[in-house]
Order: sequence, then structure tokens, then C-alpha cells
Amino acid sequence: MATILIRGGHLIDPAADIDGLKDIVLNDGHVSEITEPGLTSFGKAKPSADLQIIEAKGLAVAPGLVDIHVHLREPGQGHKETIATGTAAAAAGGFTSVACMPNTTPTNDSPEITRWMQAPERGASVRVFPIGAATKSIKGEVLNDYAALKAAGAVAVTDDGHPILHDNIMREVLAKATKNGLSVIQHAEDTRMTGGCSMNAGPTAFRLGLRGMPPEAEYGLVKRDIRLVTELARKTKSSKNQPHLHVAHTSTARAVAAVREARANGLRVTCEVAPHHFLLTEEHIGAYDTNAKMNPPLRSAADRDAMIQGILDGVVDAIATDHAPHAAHEKLVEFERAPNGITGLESALGLSLRWLHQEWKMPLSRVLSLLSAQPASLLGFTGRGTLTVGSYADVVIFDPKQEWVFRSADSKSKSKNTPFDGWTMQGKVRWTISEGRVVYTGKTDS
Repeated sequence: MATILIRGGHLIDPAADIDGLKDIVLNDGHVSEITEPGLTSFGKAKPSADLQIIEAKGLAVAPGLVDIHVHLREPGQGHKETIATGTAAAAAGGFTSVACMPNTTPTNDSPEITRWMQAPERGASVRVFPIGAATKSIKGEVLNDYAALKAAGAVAVTDDGHPILHDNIMREVLAKATKNGLSVIQHAEDTRMTGGCSMNAGPTAFRLGLRGMPPEAEYGLVKRDIRLVTELARKTKSSKNQPHLHVAHTSTARAVAAVREARANGLRVTCEVAPHHFLLTEEHIGAYDTNAKMNPPLRSAADRDAMIQGILDGVVDAIATDHAPHAAHEKLVEFERAPNGITGLESALGLSLRWLHQEWKMPLSRVLSLLSAQPASLLGFTGRGTLTVGSYADVVIFDPKQEWVFRSADSKSKSKNTPFDGWTMQGKVRWTISEGRVVYTGKTDS
């Protein structure tokens, strides 16, 4: 592995409070030097077999992005995505760490599958962090062996794709996960209220003749979970061993409000929002566009605006893509029969910079923090989400001023199911470096 010198770039590292011109040296998979321009131990060295030089003048250099909610589909669903193709898409989007959900075939509810996902034979371009199933076969009934899952590399537990509905099971999940130092990620959907539904409940569903999911299905389960966290927190004497509830793909105003209130009460409750939930509404379904079908569904304009406000005022902890690839033939069916989900790894940065930064004036460092430092901190990815000396050499280098058009046909993902095809993005990824390896080199044109 050659040493890499990134020269003349503008380093933006929110976790380290660095925002300025720096030279960076990457060696043996880690950051070895950060200096003012021209002051590294290599001075004015030229490229060689042992030294790769990346000229980053005019470009932003930031910690590699971290996505804590992706579906890589392996094992068992390789026609949609593989770990190799999904992580190639991640690299193209500037991500160097991804946490993958357990709703695979078979479910990732064992140490063997957790280790299989991380094996070199999977051909991952970036670091994969498996999330283990909270219950056997994600049926919400029998808890898995969390200690064994953690020892094999699982970084959290969830039944994502399905909620943990029963109070007694969720109470046990929170207690057992807390004992083992794991976060609990909840897919907040009361399926007793959403059976047979395919989009948000409201006037658009009525006009299209589709059954709608009421926002209460999300909000109600979030409130229930917060109540259970409150009960457990009161029983837990150590402030260092408090339960951590993370609400996945938050989409309703009242769910965000509930998280805000829980945090004000001192609870460790966090949430994420996907780009499609802060940019799109139920109206984007148009004439039954299955590439705009996901779960949770696209909501009302008021809910969408609440996601934006939650991001701007800091209650939202992370932007996560919920990258959910599906083969073309699976989406080319009637709306109600189509599977939920869209791809998102290659468009998340471009959409966030175009809208959160450029349109809504969020500082660039805060946008990057939502995509790197904060998600890394949520799941305890030590040495990631920052570029301090000794941290992993996970880097994204991008042109913050370049506009470009996202074309799904050019995606590195196996699947092309996205509502953002043809959208203009901001901030073109030029290089992605994962643990000291250049895993993506982008084109300079738009």
C-alpha cells in the first residue's frame, strides 16, 4: 500500500473543528500527518512507486462518509445487489463505512452470517459493519444471542423491515442490548395500522385509490419505545450504561417532536432522516411511480418540512440513505405489488450539498458532520468520521462548487430504482479513500 499525500486541499473535519488549507499524509491505512500546506515530511516530493500524490487544490477534503442504514442484500438476494456492488456504489458516493441491515436471506441472526458478510471474499470496496437481527428471523418473538453477535462484529441490533411490536419483547431487547453495549434501531411502524397500505394516508392516496399508512403508525411506536426507554433508564443506576434507542428513517413531524422531547428529558434517543424524506412528498408518486415507493412512505409537505427543520435545528442526528436496491422487474409492476425502497448511496452527498447547504444555507461543516462524524459516533465507529492523526485513512475529496446530473444508468449499484434520476446535484466526488486505498476516482465532467 503506497503512502498517499493529499496536497493543497481544504480540510473540513467537524469532529476535530478543522476548517482550512492542509496537507495530509496517509500511511499504512491511517492518517500519519496533518500540516499546513507544504510542511509535511515529504516537502515538495514528486510521485513515485511508494508515494501517490493527490493534488487537491480547490477541492474539499473531508472524513469519509458513514451510512448507518443500508441494505446490501447478501446473502440470498444477489440479483438486487451484492456486497461488492453495493460498496462500489458507496465508494462512488463518498462513503467509506456502511452499516448493513439484517433482513437478508437467511436473516443475519447468527455470528456465522455476521462474519460471512465481512469476509474478504465478499469483495467490499469500503468497510462493512453488519447490524444483527434483534430477534430470530426478525419475527419479533425470540431474542438472539447479542453477545455472540457483537463478538462476531455486529454493531447494533434491529428487526429493520419489521417493527418490534410487543411491549414485553421490546423491553427485553432494550435491556439485553444495553447490557451488551449495543444500540437498538427501531423500524417504527405499527403494522396493525398499515396492513395492505402502500403510501401515506391523505388526499393523494384518496385520489389514486390507494390505501394509506397513517402517520400515527410511526409516531405511536416511537412514543411507546420512548416510554420503555424511560422505564429502563430509571432502573439503570450507571449513567454510562443507559439504553440507546435509535429511530430509523424518521418521516413524520410528530416522531421528530417525540425524539426532541425525549432528549430534553435526558434520554439517549436519536434519529436519522433519509434524503428522500427531507426532499420529496407524497405528490412525487405522480402516476403510480414505483421508484417513489418506500417504507416509511413519502409523507405530506408538512412532514417533509418538519424533517428539514429537525435537521437544521439539530434534533436529527444523522442523514442515512436506507439504500434499498431492487431489480427492475420487481419495480415494474402495479404500485401496490411493488417492493418498498430506493437506492441512495450515490446521490446522498450531492442532494445534501445542493439543498441543505446551497439552498437552505446550512454550513458545509454541519452537513458533513451529519454524514460522517455524527453517524460514526452513534454506533461507536472509533477512529472514523474524523481525520486526526492516528484515525483511519477514510477520506472523501470532492469539488464543492461543481454541479452535476445524477444518472441512474451510470450507477455502480446493480439496481437503478431511484426517484432522483436526472436531478442536478452539487459537489462532485473526485476521490474516495478507504483505509488508505483509493477505491473510487471520479470524472471531472458533469
